[in-house]
Amino acid sequence: MMPTALSTAPNLFSYRKYWAQRFGVAPELPMSREEMDALGWDACDVILVTGDAYIDHPSFGMALIGRLLEAQGFRVGIISQPDWTSVNDFKQLGRPRLFFGVTGGNMDSMVNRYTSDKKIRSNDAYTPDGAAGKRPDRAVNVYSHRCREAFKEVPVIIGGIEASLRRIAHYDYWSDTVRKSVLLDSKADLLVYGNAERQIVEIAHRLANGEPISCVTGIRGTAHFVKQMPEGFVVKDSTEIDKPGVLQPVVNPYQEEPACDLKSPETGDGPIIGPGEKTIHFDKSVLRNQRAKTAIRLPAYEAVKDDPVLYAHASRVMHGETNPGNARPLIQQHGQRQVWINPPPIPLSTKEMDGVFDLPYSRLPHKAYGTANVPAFEMIQHSVNIMRGCFGGCTFCSITEHEGRIIQSRSEDSIIREIEAIRDTSPVFTGHISDLGGPTANMYRLACKDEKIEAACRKPSCVYPGICPNLNTDHTPLIKLYRRARALPGIKKIVIASGLRYDLAVESPEYVKELVTHHVGGYLKIAPEHTEQGPLSLMMKPGMGTYDRFKAMFDKYSQEAGKEQYLIPYFIAAHPGTTDSDMLNLALWLKRNGFRADQVQAFLPSPMSIATAMYHSGKDTLHKISRNADGVYIPKSVKQRRLHKAFLRYHDPKNWPLLREALKDMGRADLIGNGKHHLVPSFQPNGLKGARGAMPVAGKAQLFKTKYTGLDTQKSGKGKTYTANRNKAR
Repeated sequence: MMPTALSTAPNLFSYRKYWAQRFGVAPELPMSREEMDALGWDACDVILVTGDAYIDHPSFGMALIGRLLEAQGFRVGIISQPDWTSVNDFKQLGRPRLFFGVTGGNMDSMVNRYTSDKKIRSNDAYTPDGAAGKRPDRAVNVYSHRCREAFKEVPVIIGGIEASLRRIAHYDYWSDTVRKSVLLDSKADLLVYGNAERQIVEIAHRLANGEPISCVTGIRGTAHFVKQMPEGFVVKDSTEIDKPGVLQPVVNPYQEEPACDLKSPETGDGPIIGPGEKTIHFDKSVLRNQRAKTAIRLPAYEAVKDDPVLYAHASRVMHGETNPGNARPLIQQHGQRQVWINPPPIPLSTKEMDGVFDLPYSRLPHKAYGTANVPAFEMIQHSVNIMRGCFGGCTFCSITEHEGRIIQSRSEDSIIREIEAIRDTSPVFTGHISDLGGPTANMYRLACKDEKIEAACRKPSCVYPGICPNLNTDHTPLIKLYRRARALPGIKKIVIASGLRYDLAVESPEYVKELVTHHVGGYLKIAPEHTEQGPLSLMMKPGMGTYDRFKAMFDKYSQEAGKEQYLIPYFIAAHPGTTDSDMLNLALWLKRNGFRADQVQAFLPSPMSIATAMYHSGKDTLHKISRNADGVYIPKSVKQRRLHKAFLRYHDPKNWPLLREALKDMGRADLIGNGKHHLVPSFQPNGLKGARGAMPVAGKAQLFKTKYTGLDTQKSGKGKTYTANRNKAR
């Protein structure tokens, strides 16, 4: 079994610094030749190209990577939101000595530009003044091509979430096709996936030491091309792990035993292997001994692009190789080229996390933007990231594929230092910290109780179908952090805005009391996502019983604190496995509980997520794939997606005609009428036909808004009716 101790990876800050450290720390990383001249630079060692505005803040990936490389002694320049229609902007800083680092930005460029209904968004939160159209579709590909055109001989390394989630052949929702690995489409030399600190530091130092980019291989968290199997490696075909065929009972969704006995390769019926590759069949003892030198061959791009079931199989196998403790390399053929995906990087230690977040960020937009407002910066400028990663495993979310399941937490002291820096340096700080969180609000310092169990685990979630008994759910460190942070001089209020994992929170009533009493700004967002067991089981989300338990605690502690506070639950429409009846039952739940959603979220099949494989294949990829097994119901048509969203907005008159028609077709015309038990009225108000609006709300309404979460929440005089605009950056 592969070791997982952090000693297997060099400390981020243990490398000998590059000679350019003599130039010192830049006030902000340069975006022009004039700034380079002022710093005394004749050239940049690394140039980072990003689809976002450059904000020198650790919540922006390019700033974090740039400052980390600077701490290693390298001179780093930024090309932000370049004009991609020509090569000129890509030459503005000259030729980088080592490499171009390319990212689409903090958000995938396609998700950033298009809604789940494939409509173009009217704004871009990561652009000055929210202007739309400042980055191209598939920005990683376009930027990489322009870098290559500008300086042909300079290595191009791609990373960020857009590249990370496209590292293998992947289903692309916007073109409704399976596309090749972005490594081929971008013509890049190397792909960095996940959190990139370890990879990018090693790459930079190896290139600085004179290694050619073609030799910079074998780094965890990277993908590259190989001409032949690396020395000492053997191949295990993916069909030995999960063979598409007869569905068989399994212990867990990702058990490693072969799905069935395979015939010998010599017969012609065995697994397909590449030229010169060795294949091996394992018993358990050999499997343990050989894991470190075993690569899993996924079905080739040419096979999965036209076979949704084989695509689902490849997705299942890939998701089984995401634990740094036991993941093996993956190899996938694309025509005449072989893409090699190394195992995920070793998670950062707390000391390394502190080092990354303690770097000398200015925490401000680059001066080139003048007085322009960057909406994403407004959201996060007074928030603090305390951890990364998520072990929730929600199938529609890509956090696990990108950041991993193992939680990486900062120390309490480091977090406190950042809060004090915000207080002491932000020109607009009013005493309010907008968030202490990360991918979730309450996974800080939570981990498996046993490192050996953690290293061997292949479960896709630590909390579904129930909380794993090996998971430590003690919220004491987080409670201690909250208390220390809000006691700081000059801190008036700390609101927790990150999504709360309430199934974990109910395990710690003391935490819920602390949160509700001190850190809720009138309302708290949580995400049950649905009320019905069918879609919930395919989302890997807890049932509504857990929501009810949390709500009871929330209401109790709010009352004890003498505060009028409300839960804002979020739901997803049109997720795989969701029927019209499921959405009707959800709408009835919303009506019974007095919720009125303003803007709703329809399922968006993002690259590489488990739910996306379900969407494309029509198969339940949480279980072994069988061509003959029953499929998963997929609401794909435009009309049905509209209907599912309309159920969430049952109160909007423009949706009533569609809902009346659907209710009649479903045999539920009894829900059409003017009584309290009806879902939609039988009449259409004059002047409201086809217009966006809402039914009258009893009492005088008060509107609450927050610039930090993007939520607009409306409360009736009776405190029962709400509208919520879901944060697009979720």
